[in-house]
Amino acid sequence: MNKTKTLTSSLEDYLEVIYRLSREKKAARAKEISKRLGVNRSSVTGALHALAERKLINYAPYDIATLTAEGERVAANINHRHLVLKDFFVKVLGVNTAEAEDSACKIEHVVSESILDRLAQFVDFIQVCPRLDINWIEETGYFCERPDSVENCERCISRCLNDLKRKNHKHGKAAD
Repeated sequence: MNKTKTLTSSLEDYLEVIYRLSREKKAARAKEISKRLGVNRSSVTGALHALAERKLINYAPYDIATLTAEGERVAANINHRHLVLKDFFVKVLGVNTAEAEDSACKIEHVVSESILDRLAQFVDFIQVCPRLDINWIEETGYFCERPDSVENCERCISRCLNDLKRKNHKHGKAAD
């Protein structure tokens, strides 16, 4: 069994924080990890040992933690899931950033890759859609202020889908 497949949500959180600290400061110290996650230093030490045993990080007591190549791959995937979810919550659902961040952190551990891919595609679609007058109404969802929207919607959606297909093709993604 692949040891990275058995990561708990908690260990994924540690790995993600190490990944982010590595981007910001080139390495992660236990004190910084503790502060970011709001946990005590002994919890951090235990998690660092567990991640080192799985060969996801390089770590020795009282030293910095750095990601191994496999740890980098796994952590980048966790971070990607987090960012896609946060983008969806903020850009599509209009959720405030703090709530989106918190929810993304919880959901990133359980969301399937296929659902995540669909969410990312939907966020991309929303961003390339030229219908800038579509707004979110708290009680009912999206609406369009254009009085001719029903007649022009099909044409607009078709244009948006073509733009999205071109974008996905440009980035090497298969279009559904």
